[in-house]
Amino acid sequence: MRIRVTGAAVLGALSLSVLAVPAAQADEQQSLTSWPSAHGPAAGKAADFAATADDRLGDTRITSVTVNGGKDIVVGITKKKSFTVTVTANDPSGIYDGYAQLWHGAKSSSADQVLAPDADMGTCKATSATAATCKVTIVADPLTNIYGNLLAGTWKVWAGAMGNDGDYVVKDAYKTAKVQRASKLTVNAAPEPVKKGKTITVTGKLSRANWDDLKYHGYTGQPVKLQYRKKTSKTYTTVKTVKTDSTGSLKTTVKASADGYFRYSFAGTTTTPAVTSTADFVDVK
Repeated sequence: MRIRVTGAAVLGALSLSVLAVPAAQADEQQSLTSWPSAHGPAAGKAADFAATADDRLGDTRITSVTVNGGKDIVVGITKKKSFTVTVTANDPSGIYDGYAQLWHGAKSSSADQVLAPDADMGTCKATSATAATCKVTIVADPLTNIYGNLLAGTWKVWAGAMGNDGDYVVKDAYKTAKVQRASKLTVNAAPEPVKKGKTITVTGKLSRANWDDLKYHGYTGQPVKLQYRKKTSKTYTTVKTVKTDSTGSLKTTVKASADGYFRYSFAGTTTTPAVTSTADFVDVK
């Protein structure tokens, strides 16, 4: 039985609480971790409000947010994916904390799911008297918090920063990031060896992780490039584009011209990352 963990919450608040989840939707609840409502050098000040989306008190500013080093977050069917979100901010008094989390859905107040750090605060390193870079680590787990295919695609990034004087800034959706279903691509060129001018049949399969049943299934109806590189060359050229069938399989033919390598290359989609197969060498006689 899959454990579905839900994250519907008001992400703009500095203190997030566990919300009730209907039994029909989940087997357990998620305790969302964010800024405590009374942390920092001006705890009383912070405790007096619940910051709404895109809220600000004072002159704290977020200057940049980077998710997973700028790369998409790719999740398979068994392994956890740990990634870092970096919040860079400044305040005349210096930066006390920077924090971030990802949420999926149309509105933060009714998010489908939230990926939040375990830590209550970011790990901050001052870059000057007024600026700092703060990092949080988030784990995406197909066995717990990535519970279904509906979560694949674009997520929004909630970010917040607090100055040493208690000033703060909250951005409900500072930027977006992609959480994608891991992909696989195979190739096989046959026969081997083959006489020059004869037909080579190139088969393969494009598949991707299914977070509903934790298996890999064929990705249907997708354009995939067949590419070729002569044995004496270092560069691949595209021979043709082939679409995957109803099972994700690929099949096409080419004429044998010279010793070389064939591979398939998929450009990716919003929900699925780009992938290139290993190369298959064909000996042409």
